[in-house]
Amino acid sequence: MSRSVVALSLALLVASAASLRADVRADEKTLVQFAGGLGRVINFFGGKAAREGVTSVVAVKGDRKSSLNDTTGQIIDLNEEKIYQLDPKRKTYKVVTFAELRRQMEEAQKKAEDARRQGGADTPPPPQANEQGKEYEVDFDVKNTGETKTINGFNTHQAVVTVTVREKGKTLEQNGGLVMTTDMWLAPSIPAMKEIAAFDIRYAQKLYGPMVANVSAQDMAAATAMYPMLKPALAKMSAEGGKIEGTPILTAVSVDAVKSQEQLAQEQKQSGESDSAKTSSTSSMPKSVGGLLGGLAKKAAPKKEPDAGPKARVTFMTTTHEVLKVATEVNAADLSIPNGFKENK
Repeated sequence: MSRSVVALSLALLVASAASLRADVRADEKTLVQFAGGLGRVINFFGGKAAREGVTSVVAVKGDRKSSLNDTTGQIIDLNEEKIYQLDPKRKTYKVVTFAELRRQMEEAQKKAEDARRQGGADTPPPPQANEQGKEYEVDFDVKNTGETKTINGFNTHQAVVTVTVREKGKTLEQNGGLVMTTDMWLAPSIPAMKEIAAFDIRYAQKLYGPMVANVSAQDMAAATAMYPMLKPALAKMSAEGGKIEGTPILTAVSVDAVKSQEQLAQEQKQSGESDSAKTSSTSSMPKSVGGLLGGLAKKAAPKKEPDAGPKARVTFMTTTHEVLKVATEVNAADLSIPNGFKENK
């Protein structure tokens, strides 16, 4: 499967890593977005890149991978188990070990779990929360739509992959769950691009486990804490996604939390009670001049669409990844700390 979806299973990793050792350099554009409170935090700290996406130059040679754009960069070394985080503006870099990154991920996961338990108006508990011990079934479906188009000079065809996680013996509509939809535009297989996927597989397995490529480890830890069913969805995509032929040029992933009938009914009841309280409050207002003017203003204002109430599905994560161009020549400088950069300890 493409690096823009997930890392593959450990068994596939072992089989792939032995056969792939090519150099590759690619220009890629990525946008990752989270909804709710988690999204606001990430957008605040991520700035323009988190809102509009980033275009990066990615290079892989052996056990090293670099990714560099105008504002950030990193070099991952699997042998050293280190990540060199680059700051192009300040011309500095910081070294983070895999062990340190795991600790940061655990902290991010704990904070997200605490936030989920505390709840909040914009962070309702996901339908799979507080369901430890339950068994799940994961459905996997691939549909080749027959649609074709040219993207960045590549002739592609469309395939849509749907992964559904639900409680064993229950339907998605009955008891809720999670749906991950991956819309891919695939070119004929580009052998060099498999090396990037193979590297991401090895990195993810060494560091943590199944992950969405291009999403930071800390953000993935927070997302899986908020939505525990995300992990089995990624694992299923890992196991089955590698069977899809072709190289994804444009990939869009959306992940939806689906509420159970019980949870949806409870939210609809709460919403109804809230609307009744608002109506009662409005009807009891004094008929003053201010009230009359307010009423006239409401009539003159454009009508708003009626509130549809609680929704059965909530999209909490989307990613878009696009391959702009591919080359097979990689220089040593592409995978080294740039000249003039100083370590920030």
